[in-house]
Amino acid sequence: MARSLHLICFIGLSLPVTVACGAETPPPSPPPPPPTLAETPRTPAPTAAASASAAPAPDLALPPPPKPVATYTGLETPESVLYDEQGDRYLVSNINGKVTDTDDNGFISALSPDGQVTALKWIEGGKNKVKLDAPKGLAISKGVLYAADITTVRMFDLKSGAPKGEVKIAGSTFLNDLAAAPDGKVYVSDSGMKAGAKDFESTGTDAVYVIEGGKAKAIAKSTDLGKPNGLLVTDKGVVVVTFGSGEVYRLDAKGAKVDVTKPPKGALDGVVALGDSLLVSSWEGSAIYRGKLGGTFDVVLGDQKSPADIGYDTKRGRVLVPHFMENTVEAYELK
Repeated sequence: MARSLHLICFIGLSLPVTVACGAETPPPSPPPPPPTLAETPRTPAPTAAASASAAPAPDLALPPPPKPVATYTGLETPESVLYDEQGDRYLVSNINGKVTDTDDNGFISALSPDGQVTALKWIEGGKNKVKLDAPKGLAISKGVLYAADITTVRMFDLKSGAPKGEVKIAGSTFLNDLAAAPDGKVYVSDSGMKAGAKDFESTGTDAVYVIEGGKAKAIAKSTDLGKPNGLLVTDKGVVVVTFGSGEVYRLDAKGAKVDVTKPPKGALDGVVALGDSLLVSSWEGSAIYRGKLGGTFDVVLGDQKSPADIGYDTKRGRVLVPHFMENTVEAYELK
């Protein structure tokens, strides 16, 4: 990569975004710059000999991204959006502050598909015996809503929002995403990070856990996991996208990485299934990619600022994008 991008994903820590460009000062009359995310070359660049007589270059810009069919505002550091099929609503985790602060002010919002915030603080930390600090990933299993909260997975009744217990993950430092399996098992990622003086620092606790019978055990634990973030349960194993290494891979039955694939840019956050392909959000690319393990990933939604843990409305064919820094959620038709 000609430019090195140092991207801080969770700016809820009030840390600056630093971009360091390593390109040298260009010589006179440079060739056209490489395309950006919004540009895809359609024809080879002309040679120096042919450039003088070549016809004007075609417009290389991709079409603008589609307009969202719904936009939700007034949220506070939205990290994850989950489609609740039973309730036909969107549930959103709001960190409401710094991502590792145990301040008990996190909350979960309920949104309607027609664009309304029906309950901004449907589940609220510090109220009604709820403990919720900095909720991130969400999952639903057997009538229970699970929320990843720093080092604890908290459970709530899906209908009433009442607390239904918790599972502490010993040795974890940054629980991030959750995914539920049809058999009732719930998987949770630990991205293995902590807040440093100027940046996030590795804690070396990178892992993926499975919760079963109220207890958690690691199915994979190694810094080779690359700061695992988004999770998706499939019939061939758990698909993982990573914030650190920018990889998409599958964990097999023994917890080994297989089918390792890299989208164009990294700092990956959320992953959902769409047909036989995957949708993956990228902070570095400011985009949603679509592709398959072992294949290529292409931009399907560009100009997506701080896209965190995405969801998918299976009833309407919409990808749900939480914009972490903008405090908004947008829904786009994508089938």
